Amino acid sequence: MIIVWIILLIIAIAFVVGAIAVLADAIGKKDSKHKPFGPYERFVKRGLDAFLATGALIVLSPVLLITAVLVRVKLGSPVLFIQERPGRDGKIFKLYKFRTMTDDRDENGELLPDDQRLPAFGQKLRSTSLDELPELINMIKGDMAVVGPRPLLVRYLQRYNAHQARRHEVRPGFTGLAQVRGRNAISWEEKFDWDVKYVDNITFKSDFKIVLDTIKTVIKREGISGGESATMTEFMGSNIDE
Repeated sequence: MIIVWIILLIIAIAFVVGAIAVLADAIGKKDSKHKPFGPYERFVKRGLDAFLATGALIVLSPVLLITAVLVRVKLGSPVLFIQERPGRDGKIFKLYKFRTMTDDRDENGELLPDDQRLPAFGQKLRSTSLDELPELINMIKGDMAVVGPRPLLVRYLQRYNAHQARRHEVRPGFTGLAQVRGRNAISWEEKFDWDVKYVDNITFKSDFKIVLDTIKTVIKREGISGGESATMTEFMGSNIDE
């Protein structure tokens, strides 16, 4: 009986947060140029994202706590990796993730290459996507959605062509269409094409399928790195302007 009450309490808290998120989003959308694809994107998606993120944050809090302790022990502090990223309409927000790399430096005080600073523990966090769990906070705040184009670096904003820049018409996501179509194993141009395709076709069915495909991708641990690099190579811009 106690378990039932706990579940109901979690649902109630998540519902309240979701309702508040819908009201806040209705006000914020007045400044957005993006036209929602349908009623799901217009009326349901934001509230559902906040509801799911709140519930997941409560239920997974023991996992987050254990992961935080392990990161502190194995990689040191700070436990969280906090970085500015562009969100909807290019507005900058602070992204929260668990750190996966060390701060090892060479004799000149320069950081070592990524592949030398990414230990086995960090690779494990990335392959299981446990490093992404703090992004639940971003989803509750409204910086991110459950599904959407992944938030990339701020300096990329000046490197997109007009077509690629459309990925910022919606909130970035915890996962996205590009992540289930190759993650870091496909080119930047392919990633952005999948992102824009998603922006133009946001439905509950597509979001649900992307979440299921994400779970399969994480289990299979596909596309974690880009080619021979420990991390995806930096996007320097496309040769073709669209």
